[in-house]
Formats: sequence, structure tokens, C-alpha cells
Amino acid sequence: MKDTAYKNALLARPTKRQLQWQETEFYAQISYGMPVFTATQYGSGLTPAAVFWPEDMDTDAWCEVVKSAGMRGIVLTVKHYDGFCLWPTAQTDYSVKASNWQNGAGDLVRMTAESCKRAGLKFGVNLALWDRHEPTYGTGKTYDDFFCGVLRELLTDYGPLFTVWLDGMIGSDEKREQDFDFGRYYALIRELQPDAAIAFMGPDVRWYGNDKGFTRADEWSAVPKRLGIGEDGSSLPAGGKKATTLMSPDIGSRKAIKDETDFIWYPCEVAVPMRKHWFFDSNDKYSVRTKDKLLELYYNTVGNNSCFMLGLSPDKRGEIPETDRQILESLGKDLAAFFGADLVPDAKALEASSAVDGHSAKSVAGTDRDVYWTPSPDDRQPELRIVFEKEEYFDKLVLQEHIENGQRVEGFVVYIRNPKGKWLPVYKGGTVGFKRICPLRPVKTDAVRIVFTEFRAAPEILRVQIN
Repeated sequence: MKDTAYKNALLARPTKRQLQWQETEFYAQISYGMPVFTATQYGSGLTPAAVFWPEDMDTDAWCEVVKSAGMRGIVLTVKHYDGFCLWPTAQTDYSVKASNWQNGAGDLVRMTAESCKRAGLKFGVNLALWDRHEPTYGTGKTYDDFFCGVLRELLTDYGPLFTVWLDGMIGSDEKREQDFDFGRYYALIRELQPDAAIAFMGPDVRWYGNDKGFTRADEWSAVPKRLGIGEDGSSLPAGGKKATTLMSPDIGSRKAIKDETDFIWYPCEVAVPMRKHWFFDSNDKYSVRTKDKLLELYYNTVGNNSCFMLGLSPDKRGEIPETDRQILESLGKDLAAFFGADLVPDAKALEASSAVDGHSAKSVAGTDRDVYWTPSPDDRQPELRIVFEKEEYFDKLVLQEHIENGQRVEGFVVYIRNPKGKWLPVYKGGTVGFKRICPLRPVKTDAVRIVFTEFRAAPEILRVQIN
């Protein structure tokens, strides 16, 4: 790695809003609206508002299902491509106020936000830029005025938002062209919801790029600046012929960034629907993801320095299907069982090299984000040892970096000690970032050794968890 790339990659750090978003880890996107009633996924924008009429809307029940799965928030799709708004907006008549639901006095955004608050869940909104109903779409500033009016209502009337997800998809059949004023949208979000991470078409969080859950083996949050979006909404310079793109299988390793000079913190979000489609389809009875598949997705996302947004869609009644509910509840029980009992707090944590500024190995068992272990700067192969009072069984090890000072770890090996005192390797990993879950074959040992083999600066390890 060239010196400039090496040094500048380390300078990329998360903002407060990015860190708070990353801490959410696993959350739901609830897709509900006109497509549920028209058996479509996009909607035409021509369906009468009266068609929207949930029979049994209970957003508290949504939150119960979401919490049962171990999720920490809900992102509600408040305006999809058809332009129908789930709150009584003053910007258009095409909203719940023109429906017969609750005699036109309903507000599904408020109901969901208040349910989330009662349940202790974070709340965010997802809204589409493309609008098949709005007549000003394609007029430039006039549509931007409309969209900013919509945004202002959502940003001021529904409490704190942890994310604003700007859906930038535009159908191939759309003839009108709209030059979105992203800089204006971002400025409004920053003004009214400074702690909200702007995702997908935004500068805070990058969408992985597919809804299948495929991820890289090693996910970097510190990436070349040209892969991001500027605060003014502009795309950044594209770089040279061999430059990486967001869809490249490697966007952060030494090889991938060797010719780069400028970097940003641009963490990854993986969004996957529970079923084949984002909106409920009564004909889709068999595509629901199993608990085992969801666990695999959890390990590959939350366990690989990313956040996992799982798409749920209530049916026409406003209820999450029973099959989905049972699978999610079972998932939550497994996650609680798999990661609930941590062996590290009752063990001894030892470092091979002298800790710096009081950041000793025992810090990795704590909960304070300001306290972490870091080795001596001249230690070329630092290691941690977790020693138990007796032999213990486990099959998972979790590592977390103190990412406030950047992403540093590039490679590590986990060893266990056998009864003869020999160290046996059981896992080899690359990046860590906010969190790396290391699944192991079930082992029994009295000690674990974690050796950091490659890093960009002295590792800063916030947490070690053994389950």
C-alpha cells in the first residue's frame, strides 16, 4: 500500500449518526401501502385512495413481532412509487386522508412512530423519489418543492428518526425525467434530523446493491471517497481505469485501494425481504425465508461489519402473516440463546504486549465504548488471551473494534489450547470493523488466543465475546 493510501484510509472515521445507526445492527423495513391492495409491487399511481382500507391495523403488534426477532428498529415505507402517502400530508390529496380508513382521519406514520416509542424501538422512514402519481414529477424545481414539503412534514411531526432511506429506483417505463436536488434534500434532513443517517441514495450509508443478501468476505467501512455521494448530492470523481466500484468484490483491501488518496467512512447496509417480494402478495405462499436462512443472513451481515434490514410486509388486514411471525419469534429465541451467555466477563483477559495509556486486556469484557484494549505500537503480532477457570464449551467468538479511531484490523487467527498445552487454530479471519462473528465448530478448552496478524495501525479492540 502506498503511504498516502495507508495513512488516509486510517483517517476515515464514523460520525455520531453513523455510529448510532451501526449500533442498531438489525431492524425491519415494513412495506405497506397501496401495492398490498392491488397485488402489485410498484403501483400505478392511478388507484383510487378509497382502495386503501386495512381491516385490522395494529402497529403495536408489528412492534411485538419485530422485538421478538431481536430487531431494534422499524423503517416504514411511507410513500412508495405510486405516490400514496401513509400520513395526511398537506402536499397532495393522494393519501390516507382521502381513504375510508378511520374515516380519513388515520395516520399510519404516527401510529407506527408511537408504537415504536412505546416498544423501545428506533423509528425511521423510507420514501421513494420516483412518484407515478404526482403531476409535478419531471418538472425540476417544482417537484423538488413538493418533495421537500413532504420531507419537512416527516422530519418535524414524528419524533426522532434514526434513518431516512431515500429510494432512488426509477422504473424503465417512466418517460418523465427529474433532476433531483439531493443537496437540498440532505440539507433539510441535516437541519431537522441531524442524527438521522441518510441511506441508499445518501452520504451516510451505502446499500450493498442487491436484495439477495450476498455479501463480501471482508466488508470495509473506510472506502475510497469517489465511491460516495457528496453532501451537495453530487457523485464524486470516478477515478482511473482500474478503479473499484461499489459492486466490486473488494473495495477496501490494500490491493483495492493502493492507487487511492482520499477516503470516507461509508458503512454497508444489506436489505433483504422476508419473502420473494417487498409487498405482501397473497399468491406467494412458499418463498418465506426459513429461520436457518435468516440466521445465515444475520451472520453474514451483522457479523460482517454491516447492518441488516429485513423486509416485512403485513397483509391487507394490516397483520404480519402467522408463518412469518412464528419464524421471526423462533429466530429471536435462537439469537438470545446463542449470544446471551458470554464467557469472557468471568474469565481472565491477558495481553501479550504492554497496553498503552491504561487500555488493558480486561477492557474487552466491559461495556464502555471509551475503554478498549490496544497493544504496544511496536508489537508486530499482538495477541489477546482469554483464560477460563475450567474447560468451557462454545461455538462462537465475537470481536469488535473501537471504530471511533478507524478500521484497522486486516487479519487475525483464533486458537484454542488443547489438554497438552498446544495451541490449535480454529478460525482465520480478515476484517473486524464494528463487529465480526466467528462461527466455530463446537470446542472445549480452558483458553483462547487471538493473534492479530495484519493491521493498518495498532489494533483497538473494544469487545471480545465468547458464547
